[in-house]
Amino acid sequence: MIRYLTAGESHGDSLVGILEGMVAGVPVNEESMTRALSLRKAHLGRSSRMALEEEKIEILSGIRNGLTTGAPIAIRIRNKDVRDLEDYSPRPGHADLPGCLKYGFKDIHLVAERASARETVVRVALGTIAGNFLENFGIELVSHTVKIGEVSVSRKYTFQEIKERRLASSVYCVEKEAEKLMIETIKEAETRGDTVGGITEVRAKGILPGLGSFVHHDRRIEFRIGGALLAIPGVKGIEIGDTQVLGSLNNDSISGKKGYVRRATNHAGGIEGGMTNGEEIIIKLKVKPVPSLRMKVKSVDLRNFRPSFAPILRGDTCVVPSVGIIAEKVLALELTGYFLEKFGGDSLKEVRRNWLGYMKSMGALNRKNRKD
Repeated sequence: MIRYLTAGESHGDSLVGILEGMVAGVPVNEESMTRALSLRKAHLGRSSRMALEEEKIEILSGIRNGLTTGAPIAIRIRNKDVRDLEDYSPRPGHADLPGCLKYGFKDIHLVAERASARETVVRVALGTIAGNFLENFGIELVSHTVKIGEVSVSRKYTFQEIKERRLASSVYCVEKEAEKLMIETIKEAETRGDTVGGITEVRAKGILPGLGSFVHHDRRIEFRIGGALLAIPGVKGIEIGDTQVLGSLNNDSISGKKGYVRRATNHAGGIEGGMTNGEEIIIKLKVKPVPSLRMKVKSVDLRNFRPSFAPILRGDTCVVPSVGIIAEKVLALELTGYFLEKFGGDSLKEVRRNWLGYMKSMGALNRKNRKD
């Protein structure tokens, strides 16, 4: 079973993470971890802090000579912007007010420092290790921006199109005309001191049927995937696949040809009855506008409950593309957990043997997904 924990604060010395349950013998690509962290912070709409933070990963345990050892993996990412902040007027849309009420604080930064999305750097780093594991079984993940403000892409794109095109865009949008309008939307919001939200889509390709289960609600694959993705700061909604208005349109018809089971469509988004069905997992996430604005927002001073204004702190204008990168890695962690629950083992070699036995038992049904 995969478990992961993070600790640390936005402007504290370091952020740390522990990944437990990863099997031995998995090659860990540190360059892919660095690249993922760079993608999380490099797109248009991020704050000036992103240029300051180097986000160098220190591997403290669980990896030796580039391979996992089976022991818990511990990592640390040091902050460069280290400082003590103090404010007493909670910002609407943040954890400030409910957190202060819960713990009896007056200073909002006793909540905000930990609630900050800065914590997701650790989830991205740990999720990259999970992605390295999944690559051994032909499983790939990718994300792209499908909507910012009122601007949306005009059609669906294939996994390969997304993979090839998204990094040519400063907002990870694969459609040039939509990208241009998205950039204008972000810049207009920034000029006003406002922020803008949208929708990102994350996909997983090469998933075999049978991860998850139908036997109980908390074993359905949506149970953990949904919770993990909704726990990304700013995510307010999730859609798996794309629901049509009529059942006759929504069903993905099944056919067989030369020993293969095929689907005409994938409205289910790769999940049926709490289990993966062998098709691509397709998930859309609705991302709210960042609540930290560069304009006056009414609040109250928690020391005396008199009217005040929320502090104007350095913040992002748009994080939709970043949420996509984070979602890729969070989804990788959850899929790895389900994968190891299904196949067990203490080493990559043992898991692979069990996986190959399962694939063989299914005959040609999923031979297309095999990576021998």
